[in-house]
Amino acid sequence: MPRPAFLFTSALTAAAVTLGPLAAAAEGELNLYSSRHYDTDERLYSDFTEATGIAINRIEGKADELIARMKAEGANSPADILLTVDTSRLERAKDAGVLQSVDSDVLEARIPAYLQDSDNQWFGFSQRARIIFYDKNDVENPPQTYADLADPAYNGMVCHRSSTNVYSQTLLASVIEHAGAEAATAWAQGVVDNFARKPQGGDTDQLRGLVSGECDISISNTYYFARSIRRDVDGLPTEARDNIGWVFPSQNAEGAHMNLSGGGVALNAPNRDNAVAFLEYLASDQAQQYFSAGNDEYPAVPGVALSPSVAALGLFKPDDVDLSAVAKNVPEAQRIFNTVGWQ
Repeated sequence: MPRPAFLFTSALTAAAVTLGPLAAAAEGELNLYSSRHYDTDERLYSDFTEATGIAINRIEGKADELIARMKAEGANSPADILLTVDTSRLERAKDAGVLQSVDSDVLEARIPAYLQDSDNQWFGFSQRARIIFYDKNDVENPPQTYADLADPAYNGMVCHRSSTNVYSQTLLASVIEHAGAEAATAWAQGVVDNFARKPQGGDTDQLRGLVSGECDISISNTYYFARSIRRDVDGLPTEARDNIGWVFPSQNAEGAHMNLSGGGVALNAPNRDNAVAFLEYLASDQAQQYFSAGNDEYPAVPGVALSPSVAALGLFKPDDVDLSAVAKNVPEAQRIFNTVGWQ
C-alpha cells in the first residue's frame, strides 16, 4: 500500500481539488458532534458554510460522552457527524452502532485505504506522528526505535503519559499488532523500568520535562512540538526548545506510529447529504492544508503541502499498519499496562 507523499516532501504543490462541487450542495444545516477542541477548527467550519450555505450547529464534548449520547438518543438523535481524535474512538463509535457506511467516490479517491474503515463508516482527515524527543545535552545516543525505549541503557531517563491516555493505548496496541502480546508485555515492562517519574500530564508536559531536567527522553505527538515552532508555548521557550532533539522511530522497520483524527456520518443523520458533503470538504485541499497550517497536523491526503512548522520536523517513513486492526488491540493493551504496573 503506498505511503502518503506528504511525508516525503514539504514543498509539493497541492492537487487541483477545490470546493467547487460542494457549492452545489443544498442549503440547510448540519449537526456536528465533535471532540476536537481546537480553536483553529473555526476556520474549517466557516469556510464550509461560506462555500455551501450549510449552517453548522455544534455540540462539543469528550468522545466517549458523545458516543454514549448518540446511542442513548437512538433514532431521534440530531447528530449528522461525529468528529473525534484517535482510531480507537472511531472504532468504538462503529462498535456502538452509531455510524453508517458512506459511499463516496471523492472520499475513496482522496483518503488512503489504510486511513479509513473497511466498511466506510469512518475516515481519517489528519494525522500526528508519535515520536521520541530527547535532551541533546544529556543523551548522546538517543533511542532509534520504540523497542529501544525499553533498553536498560536508558534507565531512569524516560517520561511518558499514563496508561489511561488514548495515545499510550494505541501505541502499545500498535506494538501488539507488529510483535505480538508477549513481546509487547516485555516492552511495556522495560519502559516502566526506565521511567524517570510516574506517568503524568499531557504531551506538552512530556516536552516540558525535558526542559526542566526531569526527563532526558520523552514521547509526544509531533503537533505539540511543531506548535512551539510556530508560536510561543508556555514552558517551551525558544532557547530551551533548541536543546531538544527528535527521532522518528523505526525508520528501518515499520516506521513511525501515527495517531489519526477523523469522522463519520451518524447512523440516524437527519441531514445525511449535508453530512457527506462535509466529509468530502474535509478531504479537499483547502481543508487539508488548514489542518497543517492551523493545527500543525499532517494531512491525510497525499500530495498536500505542509505548513513550515510541520515541515521543519523533516522527512520520515510512517507506519501504514491497518489502524482498524490496531484499535481492536486496545483492550489487550490496557490489560498489559495493568500487568506491568504502568500507572
